[in-house]
Amino acid sequence: MSKNLVIVESPAKAKTIEKYLGKDFVVKSSIGHIRSIAKKTKTGTPPIDVKNGFETVYEIDPDKKKVIAELKKATKAADTVWLATDEDREGEAIAWHLCEVLGLDTKKTKRIVFHEITKSAIEEAVKKPRTVDMHLVQAQQARQILDRIVGFELSPVVWQKVPGGKSAGRVQSPAVRLLVEREHEIRAFEGSSQFKVTALFVHNNQEFKAELAERFDTEQEAAKFLASLSDAAFTVSDVTKSPATRNPSAPFTTSTLQQEANSKLGFGSKATMAAAQKLYQDGKITYMRTDSVNLSGQAIAAATEYIKRLYGPDYSTVRKYKTKNASAQEAHEAIRPTDITLETASNNEYDQKLYDLIRRRTLASQMAPAKLEKTTVTITISSQKAVFEAKGEVIVFDGFLRVYGASKEEILPPLQANDSLNVSNVEARQVFARPPARYTEGSLVKKLEDLGIGRPSTYATIIDTVQTRGYVEKGESEGEPREVIVLQLLNGEVDREVQQEKTGSTRGKLIPTPAGELIAGFLGDHFSQVVDYDFTATVEEEFDAIADNKLARNAMLEHFYGPFHKLIEKSGGIDRSTVGTNREVGVHPKTGQPIIARFGRFGPMLQLGSAEADEKPEFAPLPKGTTLETVTLEQALEAFKLPRLVGQTSDGQDIKANVGRFGPYIQVGKLFVSIKPEDPHTITLEKALEFYDAKLKAEAEKNIADFGDGIKVLNGRFGPYITDGSKNAKIPKGTDPKSVSHDQAKELLDKAPAKKSRTRRTRTRK
Repeated sequence: MSKNLVIVESPAKAKTIEKYLGKDFVVKSSIGHIRSIAKKTKTGTPPIDVKNGFETVYEIDPDKKKVIAELKKATKAADTVWLATDEDREGEAIAWHLCEVLGLDTKKTKRIVFHEITKSAIEEAVKKPRTVDMHLVQAQQARQILDRIVGFELSPVVWQKVPGGKSAGRVQSPAVRLLVEREHEIRAFEGSSQFKVTALFVHNNQEFKAELAERFDTEQEAAKFLASLSDAAFTVSDVTKSPATRNPSAPFTTSTLQQEANSKLGFGSKATMAAAQKLYQDGKITYMRTDSVNLSGQAIAAATEYIKRLYGPDYSTVRKYKTKNASAQEAHEAIRPTDITLETASNNEYDQKLYDLIRRRTLASQMAPAKLEKTTVTITISSQKAVFEAKGEVIVFDGFLRVYGASKEEILPPLQANDSLNVSNVEARQVFARPPARYTEGSLVKKLEDLGIGRPSTYATIIDTVQTRGYVEKGESEGEPREVIVLQLLNGEVDREVQQEKTGSTRGKLIPTPAGELIAGFLGDHFSQVVDYDFTATVEEEFDAIADNKLARNAMLEHFYGPFHKLIEKSGGIDRSTVGTNREVGVHPKTGQPIIARFGRFGPMLQLGSAEADEKPEFAPLPKGTTLETVTLEQALEAFKLPRLVGQTSDGQDIKANVGRFGPYIQVGKLFVSIKPEDPHTITLEKALEFYDAKLKAEAEKNIADFGDGIKVLNGRFGPYITDGSKNAKIPKGTDPKSVSHDQAKELLDKAPAKKSRTRRTRTRK
């Protein structure tokens, strides 16, 4: 029998804590949330009773029944139960759910929190227990209830009224709107170009680059200017030196960590938070969900001592950062290492990279500013009033740059006024105005934070959800080729060359899909409250007010629900045919039938013929790179040439090329083969046969054995297995899958558990 039972959220955290607390303590894990709002109730009534104070029916996760049984047993055996779930609202809610399910009194059960898993932090927490903070719990309940109500009432409207519509979320919808608005800005952007003139000058055998202080709007002007330099003399007219300092950034918050990990390491928000959670549970960093930039006095002292010892006292500058957001939800500490001297925190490459970023950012925040010297050299031209400028930067003292960040150090040769310069090359290159940049995961997190949408615990979920729902996708294109005019002065003559460069790369950028654009437009037209940025931010502030006991949970929910529900009631009058673009592209020259660009169940498509006509319409996917608004008649006619007969296989089967939901493919009999990135209009027979042969080979490797009665031995994602179509069975370790007989296969299938069906859930009313 144990005197003390400590319940935490994760098994990894449990192991780390148990070693610090000693033999009088047993640490168990709830493995995250144990209950959620029920999907439906036994009586058929909604799980959230809006008319009765938003009373909510919760259900136990079926996967957690065993965990709860073990926790109940451990609770009965213990004298004292300590709830040590995470220190934010989610953690507080889990503590409350544990009290409800395990029969613990919230007013008496000890609740402890700590923002780092170290011996001193845990011992300190045990000395100062409190009880479950019901205001924090109610703030979390308000968020969960509101999100469920919006999903429960709005999603059916989306299914009925929006072609291909899946669902709509309270916080995800404004995020999709942001991406759609940016996409519209990019489309509306009118490109322009100018000519930028650069020159390579030489002084005392040292080359350096300078740029003309003005740009030219036309090629003629640029060529005329270059021609005027053929006999010109170049002289330094002025050298200006100015000292500059650069200060380090504050230690990481959840938002800035996601931004920096995205730009410096290429990590997505979800991957960043998974790595940070692992580091936290292993006791290597402080709690990873925070919007505070504050560091404890102890952490500052440890960093200062380490910096002085490693780099010297000149590199140390003690700083205390203050959080701008007055209502910072988890305003404890920034994300920092628990031991600043520890350089290696994990054997996992990704976790270690993130740890190194956190550690260096923390150290830099307590280091001296970098001292720079900036130099600007002005160069006059004997034949022109225009001047060239060369800019350089020298690091006088690296300070925090020693550990974090870098300076693009452009060093100029020693120059002074009246120095004559030789020129080795002058070039006028066409440069194009850039459209607004698409969001990355990092820049979207920053924008959401700037608008007050979401909180530390929700950013990664928002970005993951919009992609999972198919409203947003991550770009993969390296860009499209573009011609660039380059003029050079060679032997007194202006030489013209047309070069190729890539433009419009979407790699790593978040792009709204046609479905995302459709849902954003629909919600903006009919449910503006749901996608309004200010309204969404105000709701976040109201959650904060509930947590601070300045606003009653139900008052806040009623204030939201009344106007929202009226919009739902009015939605029956929305005409589905008016939702989304339904544009006639033109008429088919041979059949005289109209070609319509519209949104279908699986996304944007082309329709040949009218639904009211006697003949059934034909359908084709929208050609790549086009939209419902931009697709031309010529492109549409090309799309209806599919499926195309490419040729035949060696055994006389037809090979047809087409485009489907998942991209271009060829079909041979009942076999479908992806041909990405080939074009089904132009793929050759030779290339198609290559794809077909590769597919046959893969299928042959997949089918280890086929016994003819539906029982097969297959190679799956997780290795070889036996299946009869309804049940799967593992092959015992050490057994060669090719050696499995028909009888052995049947025996293993008989012993295998049936495939999991939807299980019924227990319901607890609160």
